[in-house]
Amino acid sequence: MASRKSRPERRQEPLSRERIVAAAVELLDTVGEGGLTFRALAERLATGPGAIYWHVTGKNELLAAAIDAVIAPTLAGDDTGTTPQEAIRSLALGVFDAIDAHPWVGTTLAQLPRTPGKSPMLRVFERIGRQVQALRVPEAAQFTAASALLSYILGVAGQNAANTRAAQANADQANTDRAAFLDAVATAWRELDPDQYRFTRDVAGQLREHDDRAEFVAGIDLILAGITAGRADGRTRP
Repeated sequence: MASRKSRPERRQEPLSRERIVAAAVELLDTVGEGGLTFRALAERLATGPGAIYWHVTGKNELLAAAIDAVIAPTLAGDDTGTTPQEAIRSLALGVFDAIDAHPWVGTTLAQLPRTPGKSPMLRVFERIGRQVQALRVPEAAQFTAASALLSYILGVAGQNAANTRAAQANADQANTDRAAFLDAVATAWRELDPDQYRFTRDVAGQLREHDDRAEFVAGIDLILAGITAGRADGRTRP
């Protein structure tokens, strides 16, 4: 009787830092930052936690690497042939869209410890800063200008992602959509006390009809207008 040949074992892809980070991003997208544990990641990768620790030292490093992987595509473009304003708008929208697609980035950034020289947003800051220099902003005002732009980009993008998640959660519970949710909020604003909330009541209609990306870019343009106006006035400090 002929011996039965043993079935060859399926060859698995070698574990690498890139595979670990990609799996972490997938896990974060699925269950959020609270669900990312080394045990859950090990199960997803069909390996042991010890093998993961060989490539990353801990959760903070893993989160920073995951953020860097999400943001990296926004830095891949070439700014040649564009004005500094156009380059900043393009970069800002890229980061906005990346955080919108991966809402955990905004909250995770705020939770990561500040390690000198290791911020996952350092490359974004560098790209913004070079465009600020290209705008011929006085040297004494360059740090403030670049920091204001980065703070606006991360702050608004992160808040938009949080609002989107909240709106989606409310919409799911109420079996409605984002437009209906905004309409309900705008209606509630219009019913506020006119003495205490005059402005909020006045802009309620704009809330109902606004586009998040368009409002985001409008804010970038306001900051850029202030930066270029300061440059034109010859001010060396903001």
